[in-house]
Amino acid sequence: MFKRINFNIGFTIILFILLATFFSSFISISDPYEIQLSKGLAKPEWGHPFGFDKLGRDILSRTLEGAKISLLVGFSVVIVSVIIGTLIGTIAGYTGGLLDEIIMRITDIFLAFPGILLAIGLMSVLEPSVLNIIIALSTFGWVGYARLVRSQILSLKEREFVIAAVAQGATHRRIFQSHLLTNITSSIIIEASFGVAGNILAEAGLSFLGLGIQPPHASWGSMIAEGRNFLLVAPHLTLYPGLLIAFTVLGLNLMGDGIRDFLDPNQ
Repeated sequence: MFKRINFNIGFTIILFILLATFFSSFISISDPYEIQLSKGLAKPEWGHPFGFDKLGRDILSRTLEGAKISLLVGFSVVIVSVIIGTLIGTIAGYTGGLLDEIIMRITDIFLAFPGILLAIGLMSVLEPSVLNIIIALSTFGWVGYARLVRSQILSLKEREFVIAAVAQGATHRRIFQSHLLTNITSSIIIEASFGVAGNILAEAGLSFLGLGIQPPHASWGSMIAEGRNFLLVAPHLTLYPGLLIAFTVLGLNLMGDGIRDFLDPNQ
């Protein structure tokens, strides 16, 4: 019961954020890039519940604008990482032998470096943009999925139904689609649900360090970075973007826990 409640809470949070992002033009009446210097650092007021930043831009509008980028990066990186990781993990696990050893040693090299440090290094070379952030985070994001898929494939290919399919002359493609992919999909979905939250945090971290989305474009990380110098006089500059990050990650983690418990045959 509690597991279902957690999933419902997480799903409600994410659905609310998605709807608010999608209908942002109706929720906020201000342009996220409109500058009103007379409103600089102004506190929340009627019609502007999140207040204004140092340039008099509406924080609610910019927070919703930043949500679009964070969600786009989070889901895009997971999709790219799942495709690459599933392909590499399947080749390594199903083929075995020397090719498996080579692929696993390559993944070990990637795992030797903290992912966020690798992303920082890449973004310091690449031009800051949404596409380059997706590329940087996907560069190491596929590793976890590859190792997960490989371990699943190594176990599944020894099962009787796979051995029987091979004996009947089934093609490798048919074996993968009909017998392997259907049995590893649940594990991939569970891993991906947590991966979205991690990617959102990583994008916010890169933007906070000035290596991600650049001003005047809105990003939760860059908004927190801009507001940290005004914590004592205008804490609302960092409060609301920080809360959005916290609630988004919380919602995704609760959904991930619920999906894991639902798809786990032992539960």
